Amino acid sequence: MGKPNKRSALVNARCFIALTCFILVGGCAGSNTATTTQTGDTEFVFAQEYRIGVADNLTVNVYGHDDVSSSVVVRPDGKITIPIAGDIAVGGKVPENVAAEIKQILSKYIRDPIVTVTVANTSGLDYLSRIRVTGAVVTPQSMEFKNGMTVLDVVLEAGGPNEFASPRRTKVYRSGVPPLLVRLDLILSGKDLSSNLNLKPGDVVSVPERVF
Repeated sequence: MGKPNKRSALVNARCFIALTCFILVGGCAGSNTATTTQTGDTEFVFAQEYRIGVADNLTVNVYGHDDVSSSVVVRPDGKITIPIAGDIAVGGKVPENVAAEIKQILSKYIRDPIVTVTVANTSGLDYLSRIRVTGAVVTPQSMEFKNGMTVLDVVLEAGGPNEFASPRRTKVYRSGVPPLLVRLDLILSGKDLSSNLNLKPGDVVSVPERVF
C-alpha cells in the first residue's frame, strides 16, 4: 500500500480530535451536577434540584399569553390554580416538571404553548437545610443556611457564648467527618481566625459548658 498523503493524514487527525471531544463531552454530561462552588476562601453550596413546597410563590409564564400567565401561591393542599388549566398539583415537584404538565394541559386550547415555571419566593427556611447552634450560647437556635456563613456568624447570631461557656472546646459536627475543633476563644479575641470555618448545610455548632 502507498504512503498516506498529507490530506489523508489531516483528515485522520481531525477525526481523532473530534472523537476525543465527543468522549470528553459525553463523560461530563454523565457526571452528577456539582453542588458546591469554591471562590477564594468561600464555599458556595447549592441544591441540585428544588422541590416546590406549600406557600411557595410561583411565577407561571405562558409566552405571548398574559391572560394565562400568573403569579400564584401554593395552597396547603399542594395545588395551584391556573387560568384555563384549572387546579394543578405541584407540591413536591420540580418546576420543570410542573411547566411540562401545564404545557400538556394548555396544548388542548393553545397551539404549541411555551411555558416556564419559576420559584419567585420560597416559604421554606429549609430550602437547602439549616445550621444549628447548641450548648452554652445565649439563645440556642436553628437558623437558615446562607452562603458564606461562618462559625463566628452563627455564634453571634445566637447571642454569643453565655457565662458558663468553654469557647476553646467548641466543635462543629458535620455529616461524614469527625467533629471539627474550633478555637472560638481565639476567634472572639481576634488572635487567630484560622478555625473560623465556613459552614455547610446541616452543620451543628456546639459550644460546651465549662467543667466546674
